[in-house]
Amino acid sequence: MKSSVEKLNDTRVKITVEVPFDELSAEFDQAYAALARQIQVPGFRKGKAPRQLIEARIGRGPVIEQVINDMLPSRYGQAVEENDLNVISQPNVEVTKVEDGKLVEFVAEVDVRPEFEVPKFEDINVTVDAIKTDDAEVDKELDRLRERFSTLKTSRAKAAKDLVLTIDLSATHNGEEIKEASAEGLTYIVGSGDFIEGLDEAVTGLKTGESATFTATLPNGDHAGEEGEITVTVQGVKKRVLPEANDEFAQEASEFDTIEELRADLAETVEERAKQAQAMAIRDEVLKAALDKVSFELPESLVEEQTQAQMQQLLAQVGGNEELLDNLLSAQDMDRAKFEEQTRESSRNNVRTQIFLDALSDIEQPEVTNDEFTQHILFTAQNYGMDPREFIQRINEAGQMGTLMADLRRGKALASAICKVTVTDSEGNNIDPSEYYGEEDAEQADSEEN
Repeated sequence: MKSSVEKLNDTRVKITVEVPFDELSAEFDQAYAALARQIQVPGFRKGKAPRQLIEARIGRGPVIEQVINDMLPSRYGQAVEENDLNVISQPNVEVTKVEDGKLVEFVAEVDVRPEFEVPKFEDINVTVDAIKTDDAEVDKELDRLRERFSTLKTSRAKAAKDLVLTIDLSATHNGEEIKEASAEGLTYIVGSGDFIEGLDEAVTGLKTGESATFTATLPNGDHAGEEGEITVTVQGVKKRVLPEANDEFAQEASEFDTIEELRADLAETVEERAKQAQAMAIRDEVLKAALDKVSFELPESLVEEQTQAQMQQLLAQVGGNEELLDNLLSAQDMDRAKFEEQTRESSRNNVRTQIFLDALSDIEQPEVTNDEFTQHILFTAQNYGMDPREFIQRINEAGQMGTLMADLRRGKALASAICKVTVTDSEGNNIDPSEYYGEEDAEQADSEEN
C-alpha cells in the first residue's frame, strides 16, 4: 500500500491511498464467503459454491465492490497511522480508481488537529477568590435545614415573598379560553420565579379570594409561546413556621445531640462547598490563561456539526414544532438566526478547548485504568439521570465509548497540568493546586470540564 497527504489548509488534509490487488487476498476470501452465503447456486449448498460459479452468476463487479467496502476502513486507518495524522472528524471517502487485477485508489478528506505549541504550565500564574466562611453562611445553611422541617400555617396576610399560596389559573388568547394553560389548586411559593413570568407581581398584595389578570407567554396549548391573558385567583395563603434551632431540633434533623454539634457539622459543609467552588475557579482560570497563550485555526466543519447537533436537540425538546420554537425564542427577544449564531460561538469555544486538551493529553500521557473508566461511565450516567446499564447500551450503540475515554483522558491531563501552576488567592495566600487536583482528583477535573 502507498499513501500520500496533501494539506488543504491548517485543519484539513486529503489522503490518497493506492492498494495493490495482491494485498487484498484476505478481503477477496471474505467477499466470496459472504456472497456465497447470500446466493443459491444449483447443485451446491448455500455458502459452498466455488468462486468461478459465483462470478458467473453475479458478475465480477459485485465481488470487487464487496472487497473495496471491506478494505476501506483498515487501509484508511493504516494511512492515518503511517502519516502520523491527528484526525478529529469522520472522513469523506471517494474511490477514484479501480483497475481490476492491479490496484484500487481512494482519497479521503478529513479534519486534523491544527499544530500549535502547548504552553508550559509552570509559567502560568492565576489568582482566585479567597475562601471566606463565617457564621452568617452557617446560619443560612441551618435555615435551609429548618425549612425542610417547617410546617404550614394558614394566614390572613396578603400574598408576599416566601408565603405559600394555593392558586387557580385560567388563560385566554384573543378572548378564547386556553384549557391546557388553566389549572386549579396549584401550590405556589411567592418569589420562586420558576413558573410563569409575571406571576409574582400579579399575586403580590392579593388576599384569599382575590384575583388579578396579567399578560404572559402561554406555557402550553395550541398557542404555547404566544402572549395571552392569565387570571390568577388566590384560594389560600399559608406561611412557613420554622422549628426553633435548639438541641431538640438537632436530634430530630440529624445524628447530633446538640445544636452546637449540628452547627459545627454545617460549618464543615459550608467550607467544603467553598473549597469546591475555589477548585472550579482554579480550573477555569488556568484553562483560560493557557488558551490565551495559543492561537490556531478551528475546523469549521466540526464547529458546524456541533452547532447543528445542538440546534436539532433543542428542536427535539419542543417535539419538532418549529413554530413553537420560534415563539419561545421570540419571547426571549431572540430569533432563530441570532440563537444559532450564539450556539455556533459556543461550539467554537468547545471545539477549541477539546483540541487544546487533546494536545495537552499527548504531552501529559495520563493513564486511565479500567476502574477509573468504569467510575467515569457511572458518574456520567448519573449526570444524565439514566440507569448505568441503559446508558452503556446506548453509548455502545452510538459508538461513543471512545468519546467518553477521550473526555476522561482530557480531564486527567488537565488535572496533572494544573498541579504545575502557581496559584494565589485574593488575599495573597499561596494555594497548592495539588490539594484539589492531585492524582486521586483527576476525575474531579473531568467532571468540572463537563
